Amino acid sequence: MPQEVAVLIHPHSTRARRPARAARTAAAVAVAAASVLTLGACDAGGGAAPESKASAGPSVVAPGKPGEPAKTLSAQEAADSLPDGSPNGADIGYARMMIKHHAQALVMTELAPERAASTQVKRLAARISAAQGPEIDAMRGWLDNNAGAGHKGGHDHAAMPGMATDKQLAQLREAEGKDFDRLFLKLMTVHHEGAVAMATEVLAQGNNVQVEEMATDVVAQQTAEIGRMRDML
Repeated sequence: MPQEVAVLIHPHSTRARRPARAARTAAAVAVAAASVLTLGACDAGGGAAPESKASAGPSVVAPGKPGEPAKTLSAQEAADSLPDGSPNGADIGYARMMIKHHAQALVMTELAPERAASTQVKRLAARISAAQGPEIDAMRGWLDNNAGAGHKGGHDHAAMPGMATDKQLAQLREAEGKDFDRLFLKLMTVHHEGAVAMATEVLAQGNNVQVEEMATDVVAQQTAEIGRMRDML
């Protein structure tokens, strides 16, 4: 009896947007499932099964966009419809902006050893610096490989979410002791919230697995640090 394998692919989920790795996995699963069905048909009938639409391979049900019906695709059509992992504008824009975003965080953390009163604040600043410095290097390397020599411009960095203003940075440079601690925690909490928003956006709109991995790390790490900073305020 013909069989059908239904696989749901949500077009707006992060997982559905995973690039070449997901396409290879989907294609492999589809080929394996098709092979199993073909062998089963041969065993049942004692010979080659007649060709039919159902025995050509497992079907894949892909929900349509809002207001549109779902579509039933062949295994090959489903694999072909997945993105190929090539960086798109969202990936490149994210890396460009996040380099500047991280760089401002390092400006703020460099003030903590001399101006903070709290040992907790000093340790937090050290952890942020230790994490975001290498992340800047990783994103620069990714841009060199994927965006070429012209990757450094094109964005209004002051408009990025969470960025401290020049006035706020000046106030932080002048603050000392507990006043510094409070202002640092407030500014860095907002700064982290902006980074999480940017990372969440590229997870929905980007197409490259390396950027996805970097953005996922930002969401996980900085969300945890936001919780700690709120507890310290």
